[in-house]
Amino acid sequence: MKIVVIGAGAMGSIYGGHLSLNNEVYLVDTNQAVVEAINSEGLKIDENGTTNVYHPKAVVSTEGVGEADLVILFVKAIFSKAALSGNRGLIGPNTRLLTLQNGAGHEDLLAEFVPKERVVIGTTEDNGAVLGMGHVRRGGEGKTNVGMLVEDTDGFLAKLKESFDSCGFQVKIHENIQQLIWDKLFTNVSLSAVTGILQVDMGYIASNEYAWKMTTKLIHEAVETAKALGLSCDEEAITEKVRLTSVNSPNGRTSIRVDLENGRRTEVDTISGAVVRAAARCGVAVPTHEFVVNMVHAMEGRGK
Repeated sequence: MKIVVIGAGAMGSIYGGHLSLNNEVYLVDTNQAVVEAINSEGLKIDENGTTNVYHPKAVVSTEGVGEADLVILFVKAIFSKAALSGNRGLIGPNTRLLTLQNGAGHEDLLAEFVPKERVVIGTTEDNGAVLGMGHVRRGGEGKTNVGMLVEDTDGFLAKLKESFDSCGFQVKIHENIQQLIWDKLFTNVSLSAVTGILQVDMGYIASNEYAWKMTTKLIHEAVETAKALGLSCDEEAITEKVRLTSVNSPNGRTSIRVDLENGRRTEVDTISGAVVRAAARCGVAVPTHEFVVNMVHAMEGRGK
């Protein structure tokens, strides 16, 4: 397949690098230095105790690249619209768009650029970190979970699985991908959101009665919203999972907390904001989530 990965951070590099083994891959990034490093020295990925070098074609601009079979978004969600708008030349009548980004509701944006039958959404259990220009570490491997908004009448997901699996990934196709996305979302909209507002490590949440009370309220509102969407949820099990995440990662620092600490914009609109938008469609009251979204945006405005 002809694949374009937008965003050469840790995850974009891991996917772009591996997929280049058996596909024509372009890795897009706005950082000219990163692009030059990849093109001159290859894309270095530390994995399984060694440094492997991959050779996707890195570009700052996709002008002249032509239409792609698949475009994968690996930018922060706040940059998704700009990334797709600036690379419209990649999108042809048969191009699929795939997001494995954190949060939920990305399909609404992707559907502005292609019909719903060409939108693929999912999650990744892989993780990584940037070590330098064109150099990342693959910290762990897991499933790449994908699904579609409508029936896959063209059998595209099977082709995607074959292509990805041949390059070292483990793709699992889901009939109801939204269930999996919301299962992952529950922790982000509760534990992560509260650590951001309070600017504390993850362990603080379960240890402080007031932080925990707010966290459980967020879980409850998210569960009620998910149920209204037709998803199955066990609130007690979700709450215990979030509590154990806090207890077992006492010094953990969530991305929302780190972004606010460093004066950066967060992805709150595709995390807590996704619950607010879904709740509005379903007629569910989520005042705590509305507070979180407003509070995080207020904190973003402080700068560093």
